[in-house]
Amino acid sequence: MKLMDKAKAAAEQAVAKTKEGVEEVQTKRDLSSAYGELGTKTFELVEAGRLDEPELAELVEKIRGLKAKLADDEAAAPEAEQAAEEPAATEETPV
Repeated sequence: MKLMDKAKAAAEQAVAKTKEGVEEVQTKRDLSSAYGELGTKTFELVEAGRLDEPELAELVEKIRGLKAKLADDEAAAPEAEQAAEEPAATEETPV
């Protein structure tokens, strides 16, 4: 009977450690999300002219550049799709 009790206690301990690990991962995920929200809000405040902090200038410019690149990529996507849909010109050889 003692072997079963030890096995049960070990299993309970493993479950408890797993729950702690899951909680830690979720907390880290929540923290990362909160940092993302803070960054988004900070960028919005800079864009609205309500926050002027020289230390943020480089990051703000980086975000602006990345947003511009996305806009360019999205604008180019329909052109690329249209070009792919057009039939390729083929040369016919006389028979």
